[in-house]
Amino acid sequence: MRRIDEESLEELIVDQMVSDSGHPEWIEGAPTDYNASYALDLTYLVAFIAATQPTLVEPLSLAADTPIRHKFLARLQGEITKRGVVHLLRNGVQHGPHHVDLYYPTPTTGNTKAAKLFDKNRFVITRQVHYSVSDADKSIDLVAMLNGLPIFTFELKNNITKQTYEDAVQQYQRDRDPREPLFAFARCIAHFALDDQQVRFCTHLNGTSSWFLPFDQGYQDGAGNPPNPDGVKTDYLWRRVLEPASLAGIVENYAQVVETKKPGTTRKTRSAIFPRYHQLDVVRRLLADVAEHGAGRRYLIQHSAGSGKSNSIAWLTHQLTEITHQGMIAFDSIIVVTDRIVLDDQLEKTIKSFLQVGSTMKHAERAGDLRRAITGGKKIIVTTVQKFPHILDDIGSEHGDRRFAIIIDEAHSSQGSKTAAAMSLALSGAAAADDAEETVEDRINRIIEGKKMLPNASYFAFTATPKNKTLELFGEPFPKPDGETGFRPFHSYTMKQAIQEGFIVDVLANYTPVSSYYKLMKTVEDDPEFDAKRASKKLRAYVEGNEHAIAQKAEIIVDHFLGQVIAKRKIGGRARAMVVTSSVPRCIEYFHAIRSALAARKSPYDAIVAFSEDRDYKGVQVNETTLNGFPPRAIADRIKEDPYRILVCANKFQTGYDEPLLHTMYVDKPLSGVLAVQTLSRLNRAHPAKRDAFVLDFANKAEQIEASFADYYRTTMLSEATDPNKLHDLVNDLDGFAVYTPEQIDEFVALYLRDAPIDQLHMLLDHSVAEYLELPDEDDQVRFKGDAKAFLRTYNFLSTVLPYGSPAWEKRAIFLDHLVEKLPAPKETDLSAGILENIDMESYRAEKQAAMRIVLDDDEGELAPVPAAAGGHRADPEIERLSAILTTFNDLFGNIEWNDADRVQRYIAEEIPRKVAEDEAYRNAQRNNDPANARIESDRALADVMLGLVADQTQLFKEFSDNESFKKWLAETIFKATYQKGA
Repeated sequence: MRRIDEESLEELIVDQMVSDSGHPEWIEGAPTDYNASYALDLTYLVAFIAATQPTLVEPLSLAADTPIRHKFLARLQGEITKRGVVHLLRNGVQHGPHHVDLYYPTPTTGNTKAAKLFDKNRFVITRQVHYSVSDADKSIDLVAMLNGLPIFTFELKNNITKQTYEDAVQQYQRDRDPREPLFAFARCIAHFALDDQQVRFCTHLNGTSSWFLPFDQGYQDGAGNPPNPDGVKTDYLWRRVLEPASLAGIVENYAQVVETKKPGTTRKTRSAIFPRYHQLDVVRRLLADVAEHGAGRRYLIQHSAGSGKSNSIAWLTHQLTEITHQGMIAFDSIIVVTDRIVLDDQLEKTIKSFLQVGSTMKHAERAGDLRRAITGGKKIIVTTVQKFPHILDDIGSEHGDRRFAIIIDEAHSSQGSKTAAAMSLALSGAAAADDAEETVEDRINRIIEGKKMLPNASYFAFTATPKNKTLELFGEPFPKPDGETGFRPFHSYTMKQAIQEGFIVDVLANYTPVSSYYKLMKTVEDDPEFDAKRASKKLRAYVEGNEHAIAQKAEIIVDHFLGQVIAKRKIGGRARAMVVTSSVPRCIEYFHAIRSALAARKSPYDAIVAFSEDRDYKGVQVNETTLNGFPPRAIADRIKEDPYRILVCANKFQTGYDEPLLHTMYVDKPLSGVLAVQTLSRLNRAHPAKRDAFVLDFANKAEQIEASFADYYRTTMLSEATDPNKLHDLVNDLDGFAVYTPEQIDEFVALYLRDAPIDQLHMLLDHSVAEYLELPDEDDQVRFKGDAKAFLRTYNFLSTVLPYGSPAWEKRAIFLDHLVEKLPAPKETDLSAGILENIDMESYRAEKQAAMRIVLDDDEGELAPVPAAAGGHRADPEIERLSAILTTFNDLFGNIEWNDADRVQRYIAEEIPRKVAEDEAYRNAQRNNDPANARIESDRALADVMLGLVADQTQLFKEFSDNESFKKWLAETIFKATYQKGA
């Protein structure tokens, strides 16, 4: 009978690797052949050299243990330490007068000599390798070696024995000394920690700082692996990824050590690159499709932020230069289109590191560069989106007999100037959009629309947030059940998976919209007439842009940043914040107001402002340099250095800015669609000390943000605490699990408040823990713990803003706050960070509408097609006199002494109409174009909504119930505000 411990998994892996192999094949090695001092299998190293380079055996004394052989082995070890094992496998080693090849690469089709040499490579998998120079008893589960040189190590665990890959990770972090030769940097390509469910890998072991990344296939657009009908979930690693031909491709085309230099210094750091599963998968699928179909196809790759897109593009670019179709090179040139004026350093270096001839890569920066690059035989040409129209012109008109791959890097509106956008638009011949916030992705789409898609070019479009036009231009068509044709990405790595795998932070986990209130007065003798709707928008814009209002909001921002971000040492005390503003004048006002607020508190921190072009501010020409004291190009680096902590922006850094230290965003700009996703996603970059992110939004509603993110996450569900009734619901749900009794809560709280001995408190909590563990299934545990945390988050917020208190809620909060800490965490429990403490905004008459966690879950997002008809229509103006617009409410009900008039007005103007409009029966009556029945349903829905306000808007409910004139006026007002014929 086969065992089910980790040793059995070890046996399974080795058995399957050896039996599944083709030519060359995996061979099981002997642990006694491993030399710990030189960190290699001497038997297979000597055998490879003897079989492929027999003339070197004698001069290197490979057959005998002599000083000459030790000198060669020392040279080999030194070069691996200096350059990494991948470099030596690709390039061999020079030792005195001798060049020693250590690996023979994958042969091209028809090259029989190269094929024979490739077959002589030794792929060796060895169990229980005793790796330590100083402690012979220490061993590691598996080591994979290529021609005697270790390339991968493996620590294995088995879920059946209650150990997981996490235990393997900890084993690497705590027990595998990086000073041992086998675990030194770049000595191996990667180190795998895995079990029968999931896989993690690390390229640089560094004790407890070792960073292990997921190497999972993904499941249902999220993390993990799908069930495997033919074996364990993780066998794709050793049966497919590490299959000899596949592994050879990784060694030759993916694994790499790169050097980076910190700007302004001579210091260089080295890092090892190894593809994550989705990166390897997308590049290989694209290459396979090109090999089958050749040039002339379009590919949309939807990869979320955190996907490692730069490396994916680099790996694809390099390999597209060599891919063949029907025995011929598929593309004459590869053109990389980026929105960056200078290609990202890592992308460029990674591409160049794979190229054997430096002259094969060229930047096309000026007119004519592209033509000269193509005629000069440049295989890779890098250009910017501003030059893209010229590329299409040149390729289409002068190089129709050549084949091209056009790789389009994700575009970002904030990185390009409006002048460049206008130039691209003019050259494209396409009509301009009305949206001033048009992204570079929009510009690319319109440029391509203005020209025919070139039949001699393949397009590879990378984006995290494809719009409907992007999907139709580059996506894969597929038939839908209704007979229509849909479009989908060729490959995707979702935001959901990136969040679950920890590559990005969930920016919607702590989202707080804010409403502001104000009162205006008429200052003219006349009483002119205006369009009420447009007047209302202009009045709000006036108020929100008013210097006094901005000063008040700046106070809120600074109070929150110092009290909730700095004081709580977010990101280890290094957190930064961004203020997103709607215009340059407002941006400059915010910058000065925030600086003043920081100075008033004697804060050591400062702000930086970012906007384009010179501007007039109170009669003085200002720009980024005059206000900041340093040039614009230094902003991205300076914000990472103290004293600078807050970046105030207008249309810059809003997209395409990747800064892991960015933790909090203050939004005072209307956002929707892709721009909302891209803007808030500035917060999502991961950092080892980053546990959460926070958004405080002065300008948008949660529903707008939810709708914007829904299409780019795959699945959407909104979970929020918007009113106290949610707490009632949570209490009922929690009580229903019978984990505790009201008496136990009362007893615990009484003991807690009397400072009773801790053992008495634990005794009471342990009773509830026992009941929790006895719940029928794990899903119930997940729900109970999730509801308890939701109650705590919601109550902790509402307790500071509600006009009344609830002793029962407070007692539950005390009890649950202690109980949750003792509850074992079910595997699927959502452990994301809770909602931050409430911010006091009464000084500005600003009030949180809701503190919430927007949860995007399991339904595929689907965009509507590009509208075929003219977009939009002019709304009929609702003409009212200025005095009426400002005073209707006060004129009618000024005799009522409202406890909070502003709050009441908000409910009447926003909350009540919204809830009535959502009533399904009322909506059906509107669709049937039946005004009489619609009015009946509106009044009924209004009564239901008002009944729901009895708890937290008692006075408003009482006036509606007792004051007939108020009730009649409110019913008429709500119906006018919500009725839409045929809606």
